[in-house]
Amino acid sequence: MLRQDDKVPLYVQLKESIRSSILNGDLKYGEKIPTEIELSEIHKISRITVRKAILELVEEGYLIKKQGKGTFVSKPKIERKIVHFLSFSEACKANGLKVSSKVIKKEIVQPTPRDREKLQLDVDDAMIYIQRVRYGGESPVMLENNYFSYKNFHFLLGEDLEKSLYRTLEEKHQIKPSHSGELSLEIVRATEDQTELLKVATGEPLFYMDTVIFDENERPVHIGKQYIIGEGYKFILK
Repeated sequence: MLRQDDKVPLYVQLKESIRSSILNGDLKYGEKIPTEIELSEIHKISRITVRKAILELVEEGYLIKKQGKGTFVSKPKIERKIVHFLSFSEACKANGLKVSSKVIKKEIVQPTPRDREKLQLDVDDAMIYIQRVRYGGESPVMLENNYFSYKNFHFLLGEDLEKSLYRTLEEKHQIKPSHSGELSLEIVRATEDQTELLKVATGEPLFYMDTVIFDENERPVHIGKQYIIGEGYKFILK
């Protein structure tokens, strides 16, 4: 119960009570919380007080409002520094989430002139295209599209890529992805194919990240084109 005679403002008390329920698992991801009217009656406080607590929790990413449906517990966000190289597996582990992958495609494709330039491909070289859905915990978070030189990375066609791709490269082939080159990040809308793989609604906003990953010797390892569910991700700009 909220303490009416406490020096801590009532909206802060309510906010911390809801936040604690989320963090300790009493309120789970996707669960709908009581309405403003219900919370007002439960705690015997004004709707304005309730609204302020809810809005701050939405701003901080603990709750999400869905038009016409109510307010729900938001999916935990994976934090990742955008200006530093950090693999998805490392980002998940740093945020206490179990990481897993599902390979959707593994095939040989022909490069565009732009791909050839980015990967510094020989004239007769093709590319290996690997598409995976990446999971943080039980939920899909990212649709990952990676393109490698066939001549230099043909061995990937025989590897188990449900596991960490970068660990496989480093431990089995002594290739250490080290850093990203020029990186672009924009908001796009989920296509029908992406919605099926990521379990989101058609048209839902996704982060689209496009970059080239290099090894320690400044040699290109792969082109990365990632579609990331915005609700589950938070980029840190420092």
